[in-house]
Amino acid sequence: MAAKIERCTLCGLQQRLPFDAPSLYCPVCRAVTSLRPNNGDGFPVRYPQWQPISYLQPQRRPQPPRYPQPPPIIRAPPPVGSLSKKRAVLCGVNYYSHHKILKASANDINSMKYFLLQRMKFPIESVIVLTEEERDPNRIPTKHNIRVALRWLLQGCQAGDSLVFHYSGHGSKVRDTNGDEIDGFDESLCPVDFETEGKILDDEINDIIVKPLPRGAKLHAIIDTCFSGTLLDLPFLCRINWESGDYNWEDHRVAAYKGTSGGMAFCFSACDDDQNSGETTLFTGEPISVLTNSFIRTLENEPRLTYGNLLYSMRKNIFEAQNEARRRDPHLSFESQEPLLSSSEAFDIYSRQFKL
Repeated sequence: MAAKIERCTLCGLQQRLPFDAPSLYCPVCRAVTSLRPNNGDGFPVRYPQWQPISYLQPQRRPQPPRYPQPPPIIRAPPPVGSLSKKRAVLCGVNYYSHHKILKASANDINSMKYFLLQRMKFPIESVIVLTEEERDPNRIPTKHNIRVALRWLLQGCQAGDSLVFHYSGHGSKVRDTNGDEIDGFDESLCPVDFETEGKILDDEINDIIVKPLPRGAKLHAIIDTCFSGTLLDLPFLCRINWESGDYNWEDHRVAAYKGTSGGMAFCFSACDDDQNSGETTLFTGEPISVLTNSFIRTLENEPRLTYGNLLYSMRKNIFEAQNEARRRDPHLSFESQEPLLSSSEAFDIYSRQFKL
């Protein structure tokens, strides 16, 4: 069927529509733009109007978070976020206007936000949230907004800073063009507008939040998406024999330097570069991705862990979720999904304590 690109008259979000579509519904600002044949000069006549939330399809309504929201703090919001020793960017994309909708992403972000604020004592003004539920257009997870938030995360970074980047959404693989990937593919994130604006490649993510990281600062990324094993393009990838506990660090330094400027960067990925990630409702009653769920549950139950112990506990939680789902429905089948750790430096995973 013939298609056309139309733009929301209120917020400017572009969408691909059937050529004869009579109107455009915007998932960002929830405006409806009427698309009439023309007004005599060949251009469509547009009449934006607001549509109440009750008109949305029930299955696309945001799911309640796993945790209760922390009490609101009344204060004037900063332009992007306030800089402090602890700060985070949390990005979740559900793709409400796409045929491959995800149910868990916004819940993942709400759960991680509560965990960082209440358990890890991150300042609320230094935690930037990007989801499709946000009212501020600057907090919608578009390609532009994600780039701005990531640059803010490293702004003024210095020794002693602890940074967190959490992403939950779709990921994909793109043919590598500069020869810096062992498997010949770049990994990428898919913003809400990826069909019109493009994806964010691992090369760019590394350039923005890994290479500038100064000595004495640390970055932890939790990437909950398919094909996420090397999404930060860090130099070393930890491979573990889950039966014996032995591990080795794969050296992924192929061409260009992908390390930091002296700081330490760690990435917990939902799965390998050729695997898919999954979501579950078994533990919370609401959809949540298994990596995010296992990461939070493990640290809540065992706050003093080494990186190796954390990986083992996360893998155990993921397998428990899959086994319980199979018990409830013997016809279910799951692809292999094992969490991975990559780092800017090789280290002893059983002696270094995890700390945000």
